[in-house]
Amino acid sequence: MKKSTLIVIIFLNTLLGFSQKIDQSKEELNRPKEDTRPPLPTEPVSQNSGTTVKQSNDNFGIGAFFVELGFYVFLYSAIGDYRNEDHLYNPLSPYPYFNGKSGNYEKIDDTSIKKKQLRWDVENHFLYNTNRSFGNHFKGKIRPFNYFYLQGDYRELFEKNSFTHQTSNLSLFQFNFGYDRLRFEKFNLGWTLGATYIGNEINKFGFSYGLNTDLFIIKNISFTGAMIWSKINELPVNSLEIRSKYHRKNYFISIGYENLKIASPSYNYISLGTGIYW
Repeated sequence: MKKSTLIVIIFLNTLLGFSQKIDQSKEELNRPKEDTRPPLPTEPVSQNSGTTVKQSNDNFGIGAFFVELGFYVFLYSAIGDYRNEDHLYNPLSPYPYFNGKSGNYEKIDDTSIKKKQLRWDVENHFLYNTNRSFGNHFKGKIRPFNYFYLQGDYRELFEKNSFTHQTSNLSLFQFNFGYDRLRFEKFNLGWTLGATYIGNEINKFGFSYGLNTDLFIIKNISFTGAMIWSKINELPVNSLEIRSKYHRKNYFISIGYENLKIASPSYNYISLGTGIYW
């Protein structure tokens, strides 16, 4: 009797959409890691000393060349060439559209900004899927120089089970070092490196990396996109943001879309928010 009752409850949960994604994410992230390492060799490997040493030296020389080449390719693509790319010196603006045209950066030949800017960007977004699934996303960013910034994201997700009337929650934190590779007046593109942390019963960190961009092509309106990839317990913990902002002086209001991939479940939200620069 108990078994049949349990089957009926599971069926109703599935049929009516009462399954809890948050509980599933927690369960998967808390599972122990599987040992995927290959087995150790059981027999000694024979070596021909003369041939092996020569081949090793040749391989080392070829490998060193490609390592050095890869380093310079990375340096140019990720950091840039400060000797030939003037846009890398474009100063940080006090806030987007402060002069009616500039975004996060202003052209270097404009003398309206003569000193380095220290800027704080703070924003908060309400996340909504249904009355059973919603959350909040708080983001803070400090820009001490033109060249890099530090960013922190805190999301608190809630999910209510309409069948049991219980509410599950999940806390997701992202801490990142950010660098804008392209710094134009109407467009910036950059990357982030950092860590992702999930609280609650999980309490685990994971390395993260991402890309982001801002477009300032319509007066007082900007478009933002950001993606962060990470893994915790060998499972994906990714976030995607697409947002449109309307700027008024040093604050803005926004509407957008957010997707979170936390283990197997995927979370989709409409976002409404506001923010301020100072």
